[in-house]
Amino acid sequence: MNLKKPIDVLVAESAESGEGTLKRTLSSTSLIALGIGAIIGAGLFSLTGIAAAEHAGPAVTLSFILAAVGCAFAGLCYAEFASMIPVAGSAYTYSYATMGEFMAWIIGWDLVLEYALGAATVGVSWSGYFNKLLHEFGLEMPLYLTKSFAEVDGGGINLPAVIIVSLLSLLLMRGTKESATLNNFLVIVKVAVVLLFIALGWKFINPANHTPYIPKNTGVYGEFGISGIAAGAALVFFAFIGFDAVSTAAQEAKNPQKGMPIGILGSLVICTILYILFAHVMTGLVPFSVFKGDASPAATAFKVTGYTWLQMGLIIAILAGYTSVILVMLMGQSRVFYTMSKDGLLPKFFGSIHAKFRTPYKTNLFFMVFVSVFAGFVPVTDLGHMVSIGTLFAFSLVCIGVMILRKTDPDRERPFKTPLVPLVPILGVIVCVYLMYSLPWEAWVRLAIWMALGVVIYYFYGKKNSVLGKKQSENS
Repeated sequence: MNLKKPIDVLVAESAESGEGTLKRTLSSTSLIALGIGAIIGAGLFSLTGIAAAEHAGPAVTLSFILAAVGCAFAGLCYAEFASMIPVAGSAYTYSYATMGEFMAWIIGWDLVLEYALGAATVGVSWSGYFNKLLHEFGLEMPLYLTKSFAEVDGGGINLPAVIIVSLLSLLLMRGTKESATLNNFLVIVKVAVVLLFIALGWKFINPANHTPYIPKNTGVYGEFGISGIAAGAALVFFAFIGFDAVSTAAQEAKNPQKGMPIGILGSLVICTILYILFAHVMTGLVPFSVFKGDASPAATAFKVTGYTWLQMGLIIAILAGYTSVILVMLMGQSRVFYTMSKDGLLPKFFGSIHAKFRTPYKTNLFFMVFVSVFAGFVPVTDLGHMVSIGTLFAFSLVCIGVMILRKTDPDRERPFKTPLVPLVPILGVIVCVYLMYSLPWEAWVRLAIWMALGVVIYYFYGKKNSVLGKKQSENS
């Protein structure tokens, strides 16, 4: 039996208030800031240089536009669902309403790859830049306190990564409004530095570095030319990952019907503009070939301006960027598990709401430990692919869900409607599947193992304890 959760029930649940429910504190501005907080991170400060040096040259700006269009297809689908079903849970909730309980479980389990492991991966990157900042002040931490167990002879722990994950988890337990306030501050810091980079660097652009704007293809597939722009788009697509985390906060938005589409699409538009301008300035300051193998291309490019004082600012902006990404990822993960628990697919532990703070504090505590273990003890380089494949899988299902619901429930009120259905959702699926196909086979193997584990848990626990399943049994 393929159990589907009626949308009317979902909407009714989202309207509940009082003790035991999430608190509505997020404005449209806060939702946009959440999106920007999740999106702007390593992608802007490192992937831009890699994509330019290895694939697109100065035309990396076109790669960003192409990637943004691909994200927009999924973003438009997310916006329709989020305005129509303003419930915490994101793609999990949408799948429950359109494709049934089993697919909802699969996508909920899959989102752990995006949010929890994503937070762990970014936590390790945060640690690396934090150590750079300490180095600027003449301080050094022992290697065994900055590397994972497998990376140091005799074992080690990435202590800064564990600390930042723990602090942000504790903040999330304290309250959504407080977390959003910190996120807004971090977004202001990193956007200010990005704008400063663009404004100060613009007058130092050397037109010769933009000539030719699209370098000729060298004859090797994927290097420069039109194919290089496409390959660059596949790489920088992951710089946009995170906007979907806005939809997990639907149940904490003051006016979700209006605020969710604004938050999702607004953050995408703002980040796309910043990415294009940033990439244009960066490739104009120095020849794009300089970025080959450079882990901090933005800092390398900015040296030619003479504003060396901004180097420290760039490191701080990157730390702010990573911090807000971790914060939003941890928040998104806790809201997905909270919703799954309320549906009976996970133990009640994950659905517990703090009497005073009205947050899923036990879920925050669980993921503080879970994410810290990965961030502190596991080399997470390969896990980046798992984050990507999990995200793309979620995007694909949301696009498919929009098409299904347009057929099965065409008359339902949609405060925001995805344009050109089914064309936009189909294009969204094509882009996502293509990018999944471009990932290494190891990512597919890990995804299969993770999903197999999820199926076992569902059949031994979730299916037996499903609230919807029990109601169906009582009524039959």
